[in-house]
Amino acid sequence: MKIFYNPSCSKCRTTLGLLHDREDGENEALEVVEYLKEVPSIADLKDLLLKLGMRARGIVRDKEPVFLENYAQLDLNDDEAVLKALVKHPILIERPIVVRGDRAVIGRPPENIEKLWE
Repeated sequence: MKIFYNPSCSKCRTTLGLLHDREDGENEALEVVEYLKEVPSIADLKDLLLKLGMRARGIVRDKEPVFLENYAQLDLNDDEAVLKALVKHPILIERPIVVRGDRAVIGRPPENIEKLWE
């Protein structure tokens, strides 16, 4: 399992706590990726989107000042342009994202992670 995590985000901290609670009863390793430090590549993001079953626009934090200042006119239907923006400014990536096997969910609300065990 993997969580794309920002330690300053309360939803990330809550989701990580839920994963640790679940980990006690499971034997799954958990990789914590601080994506602001370890920026995912475009290929990584494409793989993540495939697991989420979403287009790139689905993981954009479009209320972030960086988005409003630099990408307000961005065509959110242009996946390649969106992916380039996400790699350049990873703060724009929705968080947290949790991956388990070939599936992923956005942990908003944190309880969304339960879908990974359904």
